[in-house]
Amino acid sequence: MKVSEVPQDLKYYNGTVVRDLNYAVDDQGQYKAVVSDGWEAKDDALDMAWDDVREQCEEIAERIRKGETSPLEYYAAKNLMTVDLLSSYSGFSKRTIRKHFNPKNFAKLSDETLRIYADVLRITVDELKV
Repeated sequence: MKVSEVPQDLKYYNGTVVRDLNYAVDDQGQYKAVVSDGWEAKDDALDMAWDDVREQCEEIAERIRKGETSPLEYYAAKNLMTVDLLSSYSGFSKRTIRKHFNPKNFAKLSDETLRIYADVLRITVDELKV
């Protein structure tokens, strides 16, 4: 791909400072790093991936309403965090996190434990409790 052909589709990056870095061939035939504002094919793939995440979150929300899981599982999924990743960021063991997915155990969590989860998930403790 030539430098002039690097896609500049502003779907996901519009209004942000985030950009993709691509490598393209310049007029001298040398590879050069070129900043891109997005690419339609990549945007379509991201749309499909986010649709899957939203669907998973809706299923978890329904399980929360039925009392089958806690809001912790919902916010972890919404942030694309597996139990392994949430464990790495929070310092809690995977086994402990799975226990906290149980609504009865979640209801007993201390404010400090909730604060740790909220910080990792970049939400407030009040949001996590809902």
